[in-house]
Amino acid sequence: MQLEWLVFPALVCLAASVAGLLYLAVSAFSVRCLLKRPHRSAESNPVTLLKPLKGADAELYENLRSFCAQDHPRFQVVFGVADADDPAATVVRRLIAEFPGRDLMLVAGGPARVPNRKVANLINMLPAARHRLLVISDSDMRVAPYYAGAIAGSLAALGSGLVTCLYRGVPAASDFWSRIACLHINHGFLPLAAVGEVLRAGDGAFGATLALSRETLEAIGGLAAIADRLADDHALGAAVRHIGLPVALAPVIVDNIIFEPGLAAMFRHELRWARTIRMVAPAGYAGSVITHPLALALLALLLHPAPWSLYGLIGAFLVRIATVWLDDRALGLRLTPFYLIPLRDGLSFAVFVASFFARSVAWRDRRYRVARGGRLTLDGDSPA
Repeated sequence: MQLEWLVFPALVCLAASVAGLLYLAVSAFSVRCLLKRPHRSAESNPVTLLKPLKGADAELYENLRSFCAQDHPRFQVVFGVADADDPAATVVRRLIAEFPGRDLMLVAGGPARVPNRKVANLINMLPAARHRLLVISDSDMRVAPYYAGAIAGSLAALGSGLVTCLYRGVPAASDFWSRIACLHINHGFLPLAAVGEVLRAGDGAFGATLALSRETLEAIGGLAAIADRLADDHALGAAVRHIGLPVALAPVIVDNIIFEPGLAAMFRHELRWARTIRMVAPAGYAGSVITHPLALALLALLLHPAPWSLYGLIGAFLVRIATVWLDDRALGLRLTPFYLIPLRDGLSFAVFVASFFARSVAWRDRRYRVARGGRLTLDGDSPA
């Protein structure tokens, strides 16, 4: 016999699912709007591209080579590693030999010792930067030849502040879990960020690209201002806004090259990301539960099996397939097999729930505790 008191929570779950389906429709529209924006180049503005590195990521050579092969007339690339024996340094030396006419430099080590080791790397790299415009990007990004000019053009149009950009997930290999991880980016993160931008409610700054002038960086107190933050990209954007300058999204989407060796590694990676967001923006993160309409509709059916809850689940599944395929077409990706969609959404919902049960994260080879606001402290001295 069904428990009648479960009807109300089932209705709440279904109502949240319907709200999530409306969000999905808006997100598909938002992704298309962003991709239609033209980009402009600023060829007269020299740019320094800063690439902090740690270890040999999947397809690292191809990723870094894309930054060396820019068609911008004046650009520099500064690569940084904490240790000269880091495997990434070998890749950089190969690129320096391959592009003898380009302004490429490797910085190994330095005096900076701060909780966020990526920021420590950047602090050590900064003295080698020759140009006023600085563009920071993560090691797993791959860009088109027009990237440097387009980012410089966006920053010039903004006047002063910070320019960032979105990214799409591209699997480094054809293995199953790398592909599943990309679905999280392409149909979870990217649409959510696109909605925020179109509705002017977004406040994101993403590690795919963080572009600003030296003057802006100095005005916020330099990189030291974000040296104890896990979400250093978000913290940099917040610091720029704090001094009254805007943060803008460039009309450029770059490729995030993803490799996940298995389910456990992927889950840990996504859980770190989710916990970081929860600690930085707890209210917004809790509200993002509606971005899981398929899981909510299934929960409604489990709480109260009835025709209306079954129809709700079927409707949620059909709308979810449609919006995923619309996003795939907009991003120039192969259509996602429909049977992968509930698996990916189920995993995303499991990560969402799990993120509320701990405050420590594994990042590279260390475990950190994350305080409210995203501040980092080492969780002991043991590797993660």
